Amino acid sequence: MTATPVQPGAPFPDFSLSDAAGQPHRLADYAGRYVVLYAYPKDDTPGCTKEACDFRDSARLRALGAAILGVSRDDAGSHRAFAEKYSLPFPLLTDPDAEFLKTVGAYGTKNLYGKVSEGVKRATFLIGPDGRLVRGWPAVKVEGHADEVAAAIEADRRERGDA
Repeated sequence: MTATPVQPGAPFPDFSLSDAAGQPHRLADYAGRYVVLYAYPKDDTPGCTKEACDFRDSARLRALGAAILGVSRDDAGSHRAFAEKYSLPFPLLTDPDAEFLKTVGAYGTKNLYGKVSEGVKRATFLIGPDGRLVRGWPAVKVEGHADEVAAAIEADRRERGDA
């Protein structure tokens, strides 16, 4: 069963997920900042590596002060190796049972090249400084995605009068 995804404007579900060092991260830890929470299928695979490196290299996201958090089912050791290999400066959170990923609609049936399976769906959630979902991308295309997220932050800041 897949949960109904969070709608823009609604409070984003709180979470407490650990990073590669075992440190818990909660949404409340980032109050007052934009949070880019991206769900990805697997550490150190081609698409996931490209996505992580694009977020790492985004000068626009850095300039906007956005907190970036990756989340997958991979364990702390896998996250640590992935982050070290690619010098990822943001936390990678582990959700081994996919409980949180299911809650936000980022886990379920996938169809990749005609092969149907259950797993983490590549999705991104932009959470505003007030803890509400600004925008969600339920089916991310990696190419140009970091810039698309930065543009959404800029648009939201203009809308809020914070530009």
